Amino acid sequence: MPKVSIIMGIYNCVDTLEEAIVSILAQTYTDWEMVMCDDASQDKTYDLAQEFVKKYPEKFTLLKNENNLGLNKTLNKCLEIAKGEYIARMDGDDISLPTRFEKEVNFLDAHPEYAIVSTPMILFDESGDWGQNSLIEIPQIKDFIFHAPFHCHAPCMIRREAYLKVGGYSTDKRTLRVEDCDLWYRLYAEGYRGYNLQEPLYKMRDDKEAIQRRTLKSRMNAVYVNYIGFKRLKVPFYYYIFVLYSFVMTVAKGLLPYPVYKFFHQKRLGTK
Repeated sequence: MPKVSIIMGIYNCVDTLEEAIVSILAQTYTDWEMVMCDDASQDKTYDLAQEFVKKYPEKFTLLKNENNLGLNKTLNKCLEIAKGEYIARMDGDDISLPTRFEKEVNFLDAHPEYAIVSTPMILFDESGDWGQNSLIEIPQIKDFIFHAPFHCHAPCMIRREAYLKVGGYSTDKRTLRVEDCDLWYRLYAEGYRGYNLQEPLYKMRDDKEAIQRRTLKSRMNAVYVNYIGFKRLKVPFYYYIFVLYSFVMTVAKGLLPYPVYKFFHQKRLGTK
């Protein structure tokens, strides 16, 4: 049994997938398996992933959806066969830095009181690194009000039993593109807690294509998830004004032209 199972939904990422997988093969921690599921890609993503399965059959498992199901259902299929005590996330267009798994496993081994560990992310595009986000080290429930989501999803590692307790990812279509924030609400509502290492151990591709995936519909899903999450956590009613604020900001961001949104987005998280 591997200690760590990496779950990765892949979709039309043939140009970036090899770099992502190579970053996993370069990890200083080696007791892992990777379960990939192709979500009905229209390019050669599945074929490229299959090459790694053939080369490292003891490390890689590849599933395939006949129809595009979305990330939440795709990751749930990976979870069904993942065998590791810890479940790590990874996206097909990102990069895990070499000591990521070593440091996340060491943390969870040493801190049984935490079910989640994640790290900040270095943001990059075709021109190179351009910014970095920051995270609250030990988030509290009250931090959901102003800082949700307060764990980065892609670089997280979660105890498998916690994933299973909440039934994996929600398959409600209203949580698409924000299944991570919904997951945090449900885990914290069940009493699980998380920790953010302060060293960035992950690089997230945040370019034009990634920004344009943040549609108005997905932003409205985030408003819904916050509303339902507040109810799960029994947040005092007067904090629901934040949901209204989130709605207003969501609409405003959705109406901004791409160059304007990109300018303010990169100004907030870093500089070119």
